[in-house]
Amino acid sequence: MEDGTSKAPGYCTGTDDDLARQWDVRADCDVRHILDRVADKWSLLVIALLDRRTMRFTELRRAVDGVSQRMLTVTLRQLERDGLVHRTVYPVVPPRVEYELTPLGMSLHEVIKSLVIWTEEHQQEISTARSAFDLRTAEEEHQLQAMAR
Repeated sequence: MEDGTSKAPGYCTGTDDDLARQWDVRADCDVRHILDRVADKWSLLVIALLDRRTMRFTELRRAVDGVSQRMLTVTLRQLERDGLVHRTVYPVVPPRVEYELTPLGMSLHEVIKSLVIWTEEHQQEISTARSAFDLRTAEEEHQLQAMAR
């Protein structure tokens, strides 16, 4: 084991003199688990939709295109477990359940908003890069096929 590496699973840190602070990519790293959770596509969409607004499950399901009922349920439960979403169940028939961001979830939304702004600002550059890549790989494939003949 490297000098300065903790043996405790889940403990992740960079070096003291590393101002950028790299995270540990081990499978048992807590930071990695949290990043996996908050960066998955359904979590990002749910957090974005719940910004400053309470929503019922059916509203969320209609708003998140392509999500299954089971996947939305799993996503909401995981976000609730992580303290990002608060779930309120009203004792009525049929039961009414509402979801809202917690203060921790709202702070994450600010970070997500920055990511969306970056994406919007660089959308054209990314589109251009994708087109160039697709053209280049198609030409390479064509050349390989020609050489194989």
